[in-house]
Amino acid sequence: MTQHRFDLVVIGGGSGGVRAARVAAQHGARVALAEEYRMGGTCVIRGCVPKKYFVYAAEYSKAIAQAQAYGWTSGPAIFSWPVLRDGVQEEVTRLEGLYRSNLEARGVTLFNTRATLASPTKVRLATGETLHADKILIATGATPHRPADLPGQEHAITSNEAFLLPALPEAMVVQGGGYIAVEFASILSGLGVATTLVHRGEMILRGFDEDLRHQAERNLTAHGVTVITSTTLTGIDRMPEGLRVTLSDGRSLSAGGALLAIGRTPNTVGLGLEKAGVNLTSHGAVAVDEFSRTNVANIWAVGDVTDRIALTPVAIREGHAFADSVFGGRETRFDHEDVANAVFAIPPIASVGLSEAAATAKFGSVHVYKAEFRPMKAILAGDQTRMFMKLVVEPGTDRVAGVHIAGADAPEMIQLAAIAVKAGLTKAQWDATCAVHPTAAEELVLMRERAN
Repeated sequence: MTQHRFDLVVIGGGSGGVRAARVAAQHGARVALAEEYRMGGTCVIRGCVPKKYFVYAAEYSKAIAQAQAYGWTSGPAIFSWPVLRDGVQEEVTRLEGLYRSNLEARGVTLFNTRATLASPTKVRLATGETLHADKILIATGATPHRPADLPGQEHAITSNEAFLLPALPEAMVVQGGGYIAVEFASILSGLGVATTLVHRGEMILRGFDEDLRHQAERNLTAHGVTVITSTTLTGIDRMPEGLRVTLSDGRSLSAGGALLAIGRTPNTVGLGLEKAGVNLTSHGAVAVDEFSRTNVANIWAVGDVTDRIALTPVAIREGHAFADSVFGGRETRFDHEDVANAVFAIPPIASVGLSEAAATAKFGSVHVYKAEFRPMKAILAGDQTRMFMKLVVEPGTDRVAGVHIAGADAPEMIQLAAIAVKAGLTKAQWDATCAVHPTAAEELVLMRERAN
């Protein structure tokens, strides 16, 4: 049996694991990384990157329809699913190759196979090889959850398979109310699929500001998605003409496909964590402290497998902080407060900081500023989609504690707003900033007389 010795062995080639391996190698460590599938993880292979390309494609249906109001005429638009699907996969392959070449250029040894823990200092590869490691980083990410108690769930797909469908169905039922469900419902509807979103809660996007959730649901409906809340799937049956999806309220829907987007589960099963003595949380994630350390002295974990904030940039920052702390000689931790996030629905929503409810619970009372309007581009085209913005301000200090935006370019705006929130800037400082006109973003510095 072949054995290898390394300063660091990383299990998982996603965003967090790749960044940690690369930076640790830059610090002079002998690094190995084991990945059983493709380099880049969920984000590059079957998440952020291909999804954003799909969003771009879905947005063209409205853009083409609006173009006539701006003087453009053309023949009938025809969408080709194979062209989009295959083009996106070509880009994914290109990016995967870049991840590999960048790691190899830094001297990281890559093992293209499954790896599990054999002990606190040994990693066993599916090939039979053993890697001896002074330190181990777990970065195995998460996987879409499939409910075992849902009859017929094997007939449904998850977001993993959605990027590779042989053909688009005429109708699709999407179960879920979080990021992935809402994004795919928008994408499918924009590509011409009759889409129904079924969510067990009273409102989609739990965890976001209530006003933002309301606006997102209104926009989703305006985009052509049928939204059914306080309901769940109770069965999926294969029929000669497609699927019959049964709901908890007694209704049944006919569709060409069903997509389950009801959460993701940390990839810890079968990883050998018990052999190494690594503790898990009650949700099956690897338990870590603020420096991504597990309870075992030489084992760390970053990214979605820790179930802290399941966002690619967070995993990257956690992986970088680990490498700097352990191999760079300067103890670093990533601050999980005020992390901006976006849901790439059509139109998107974005948020940073505290919701009104969370801020009220923390401070006792808050000042709230709101703006709702039709964006300039939509008016000429007769589009009724509305834009919504909200600032949550801490009383006493006047600090802007939360920013929430629904509408075109919301993710782009929230990136810059996040700098101000992270820096602790006050509402007065926002107001002192001169607006850029005409833009939608100018409303963020003009909301002076709309306090509740």
